Amino acid sequence: MSDAAALMDRMYRHQRHIYDLSRKYYLIGRDEAIARLAPRPGEAVLEIGCGTGRNLIKAARAYPQARFYGLDVSREMLDTAEAAIRRAGLDQRIAVAQGDASAFDPKALFGREAFERVMISYALSMIPPWREALAQALDVVAPGGALHVVDFGDCKGLPGPFKTALRRWLAAFDVTPRDDLGATLAALARARGLSAETADWRRGYATLAVARRAA
Repeated sequence: MSDAAALMDRMYRHQRHIYDLSRKYYLIGRDEAIARLAPRPGEAVLEIGCGTGRNLIKAARAYPQARFYGLDVSREMLDTAEAAIRRAGLDQRIAVAQGDASAFDPKALFGREAFERVMISYALSMIPPWREALAQALDVVAPGGALHVVDFGDCKGLPGPFKTALRRWLAAFDVTPRDDLGATLAALARARGLSAETADWRRGYATLAVARRAA
């Protein structure tokens, strides 16, 4: 985890202060993913790659009877998240911890082995071992629970020049859209007995996917 953490800390040491303001215009679909979570009272929600805590705070306000947890490899981002959570008065309902998305122990970090809802928002495109992270996320979904994913899509419904420009711009920030996200999720989910479905969002700009474990 040390190499990944050091890389993310270098990247976000200064960006974290303007991250939410700058990202709200192009991280499309985050709020839709939160709306689809719909945890029941008393259920636990884990966000993998929670960053500044923006999604956790929004979700905690939307679902006041659920409990929230966040995981991120960057200590710098977690410092920002913890401060934001305290300012929001939600530190009794949101707990965050440092960990590697592709290999973490939820019991050691949060005292839980599984979560009724797991969310990954625009993080897989920044995680080199993203398939391992996706597998890990599926493994911590509780019976009757679901994994919700939103990330950059293949842009197949958008003009070619737009896709080319977007991909070049994202590459400058070490962001790599996972064009085979849907197929990979389906295969990993099937191997674990979960069902999976994927949908394009805004003509392929984003992908929203969900994998569900039977009760």
